[in-house]
Amino acid sequence: MESVDTLLAAHRAYLLGWNVGESGSDDLVTYRSEVPHPPLNGVLRLVGRDPADALAEARRRLDGVPRVWWAGPDSDAGTADALASLGGVPVLSLPIMAASIDQATPAPTPTALRIAETSDVDEFVTAYARVSGIAEAGVPTAIARERSFRGDGTVVRLAGRLDDGRIVGTAVAWLSHGLLTLYYVGTQPEHRRQGIGTAMTRAALDLARERGIRTAALTSTPIGEPVYRNLGFRTVGTFQLLSF
Repeated sequence: MESVDTLLAAHRAYLLGWNVGESGSDDLVTYRSEVPHPPLNGVLRLVGRDPADALAEARRRLDGVPRVWWAGPDSDAGTADALASLGGVPVLSLPIMAASIDQATPAPTPTALRIAETSDVDEFVTAYARVSGIAEAGVPTAIARERSFRGDGTVVRLAGRLDDGRIVGTAVAWLSHGLLTLYYVGTQPEHRRQGIGTAMTRAALDLARERGIRTAALTSTPIGEPVYRNLGFRTVGTFQLLSF
């Protein structure tokens, strides 16, 4: 199993792949995509900076876009509390989860589902936007950023389709720092509770294993956490998300 520091470095690398603004130095790492969706603009790490000064700088860099601050194990201890004392608003506590791919639980693929890599970025982003909270007005910018993505790793976009070709499940497999990190694992609302999300996750694990990767990681929502636990993922850390 890779270290938590490696998991967090891969997470930073993915979100920085969306960045079209200042990323800053290692003491205050930010990213700005211009997509009007808070998780796609924000602060990734704070180390050795006065929180008040860092908050003022982050506000300057991210002015005009919705944003979040990921206060995780790679930031200074007490970062979340310090930001809250300065007016940051706690949003969510998200578990950072990891699994050994070789020991992950097998999962069946629903009979009518076909999972494969897709190169149709427009269709893929439109599908995951619908279940991830990206407003319709922000989809064109999200598509543009997916097309121009320049991260330190490899993106594989997996689409789960029914026989009629409709995308009903999505998963982004991010291969970086020697591990798989999962993003945008989602199922269209009208097709939930059919095992599609589990099948999309399992397909990404299988793809990574075939490429010699042995560890998978993700940041889960409360809804997704039981699905990932059933597949063998375990909590290895926590992100406190704050808006500011």
